Amino acid sequence: MNGTLTSDVIGQRVDVNGEHATVRFYGIVPPVAGLWLGVEWDNPERGKHDGSHEGTVYFKCRHPTGGSFVRPNKVNFGVDFLTAIKNRYVLEDGPEEDGKEQIVTIGNKLVETIGFDSVIKQQSQLSKLQDISLRNCAVNCAGDKGGIAKACPNIRNVDLSRNLLSSWDEVTDIADQLAHLEVLNLSENKLRFPLDSPSSTGTFATLKVLVLSRTGITWAEVLRCAVGWPVLEELYLESNNISISERPVDTLQTLKLLDLSSNQLIDENQLFLIAYLPRLEQLTLSDIGISSLHFPDAGIGCKTSMFPSLKYLVLNDNRISQWSSINELDKLPSLQALSCLRNPLTEGSKAETARQFIIASIGQLQTLNRCQILPEERRGAELDYRKAFGNEWRKAGGHQDPAQNRPNEEFLAAHPRYQSLCLKYGAPEDGELKTQQPFLLKNQLLTLKIKYANQLDEKVIEKQLPDSMTIQKVKGLLSRLLKVPVSDLLLSYESPKMPGREIELENGQQSLQFYSVENGDCLLVRW
Repeated sequence: MNGTLTSDVIGQRVDVNGEHATVRFYGIVPPVAGLWLGVEWDNPERGKHDGSHEGTVYFKCRHPTGGSFVRPNKVNFGVDFLTAIKNRYVLEDGPEEDGKEQIVTIGNKLVETIGFDSVIKQQSQLSKLQDISLRNCAVNCAGDKGGIAKACPNIRNVDLSRNLLSSWDEVTDIADQLAHLEVLNLSENKLRFPLDSPSSTGTFATLKVLVLSRTGITWAEVLRCAVGWPVLEELYLESNNISISERPVDTLQTLKLLDLSSNQLIDENQLFLIAYLPRLEQLTLSDIGISSLHFPDAGIGCKTSMFPSLKYLVLNDNRISQWSSINELDKLPSLQALSCLRNPLTEGSKAETARQFIIASIGQLQTLNRCQILPEERRGAELDYRKAFGNEWRKAGGHQDPAQNRPNEEFLAAHPRYQSLCLKYGAPEDGELKTQQPFLLKNQLLTLKIKYANQLDEKVIEKQLPDSMTIQKVKGLLSRLLKVPVSDLLLSYESPKMPGREIELENGQQSLQFYSVENGDCLLVRW
């Protein structure tokens, strides 16, 4: 190995006992004889120094303990793409009997087979491969020109994550031989990207999904390279310390999904630069440290022109603590799904209430934190929101008479959907807005009518039940009254406020309060 190394090794990616590094120096380090490689580790805790030895600086590291000197014979420089495929997927010659017995390598397992022809017709033939995973296989280059295209012409999906690729040019050399490439995962390769936009050669003409997480790419490099991604639909850029510095003008216009997770330099103003990608449907902004969102082009009750196609927004693990940011999301014209787990606004004992208020605040939302919002949950959330802020609404100028209902601008800014909820369900009545004593049972009792819906001759009875009583316990009570097994009972209810509509009580673990059952409502029992 020593005799074949030259100064060209500087910048190459290497593997040393499972740890990845970049070669920063090649030469002699006195007083110890022999050749050394100076490497900068991906994991700086693996190193010992910053590239200096006894006062002499041999190379520089970004971290004071990111460097080490290692002997060349301890380093794995990797293999070419085709060699890695053959190591993982092809047939190996083994012991034979009458020329029929073969050893097949599938993954890391050796499988003994009889009949070479039958195996060739199955998954081991390189020309039939479409989806391949070469994760952590020490791939460092394409290899002989044309070799990949000849051996594997039908590959569509390639996982090259955590390999030893060191530049975008090496990636291009591989992709140039994959005419049908649609999905490419390059995460955890520390890549050097071109300083100028690559010439449009059609190398990535069919590429739809590209993963560049933890590659060290910058936003400017994304836009330069994106010129060559004419049909790209999904782009993953997690953990690159990206700062969005300019607006994509003629690039990324086909993008439907963009993942910017764990890029802590992004702030809400930078998001305006990607707000006009015309086809963007899913945006993942988890763990970017964002604390607020706003769309200044739209007033109260209006829709923003930003993110026109955005259906799914992920805001997990951020610092959102103000309801004003949630209210702003109602301005997004196409938003259907939201995930905002592990934010100050939704943590701890406030979690259930926060879910209800988020549902009430975003009128078109269909899914929250990956849980579907059923019609009865939305109704309950909106009624609870309407009741919770009723007194505040009244003090701000709200009134049951539409002609006199003029809450002030401060209230409307804090609760932009409140007026529409009043139109939907009616303004809150005096009885709903009375302050209750939460710890007195009499103030938590609901007076309800109970009707046996499939027995019309049965008289309607009246019962007082705690609003915290679960549906399962209500069924247990009725089971004892009717002498009918709990499993046979079906419950729903009607409200005078919504005549002609029947709401099913199907979740036995939820309470009457969860379904917004109120005084005077009628429980319908069937079996």
